[in-house]
Amino acid sequence: MNNIGGIQGISSSDLLKQKGKADLTGGEAFSEHLKSAINETNELQVDSEKAIADMATGQVKDLHQAALAIGKAETSMKLMLEIRNKALNAYKELGRTQL
Repeated sequence: MNNIGGIQGISSSDLLKQKGKADLTGGEAFSEHLKSAINETNELQVDSEKAIADMATGQVKDLHQAALAIGKAETSMKLMLEIRNKALNAYKELGRTQL
């Protein structure tokens, strides 16, 4: 696989094998992958909210770990918003396509 910018490239067939869902079609595999990413983003948001609540009540044990949790949640949310924006732009572009 290619290693671009420290990120190892993964083919879609590798993802299907890892998930044990080799019988899914391309659309279903994308849907499952997107659901997984949204669930992961949600978990990071919940962890971030817990870290913020702990900081507010003074129960935080490690400020650095709390800051990391908040940063991960923020980055994950920004990525999901960009994915949403790109998907909406693609949908609008398809709508403008003349047949």
